[in-house]
Amino acid sequence: MNGSSERAEPGAATDVITTLLEHARGLITRYPPAAAAEAMRRGALLVDLRPTEYRWRFGEVPGAIAVSRHVLEWRLDVTSEHRLKELRPGDRDQEIVLMCNEGYTSSLAAHQVMAQLGLTRVADVAGGFVAWQAAGLPTVSRLTR
Repeated sequence: MNGSSERAEPGAATDVITTLLEHARGLITRYPPAAAAEAMRRGALLVDLRPTEYRWRFGEVPGAIAVSRHVLEWRLDVTSEHRLKELRPGDRDQEIVLMCNEGYTSSLAAHQVMAQLGLTRVADVAGGFVAWQAAGLPTVSRLTR
């Protein structure tokens, strides 16, 4: 582009992040919100990756565990002393469902932690918290507690 204000035509080429996202989603399980709720009833851990501000502003899913994205690997490493207390030590097959606001960060994170930590059952919520709430599934507001 040589410093000009020209821009590529939309759809002319797929950007790198779109390719990475499509690749990740092809390798993970993506649950619609109702299926994610059912997975929780079966014992899966729902991990909410959204920033604290989003949880305060828009609400939370009862029973979800809030984990900042920047420490996710430490909290999901089943061999680490820093793992979530809800994780069974050494159990790489425990089901974990990640949720972000709209289902993008969670897809990338699910693929990444599976590959890096050897976890076998990491999924995400398609559409994230926005879709969960739109489906009428339970949420709680910190403002009304």
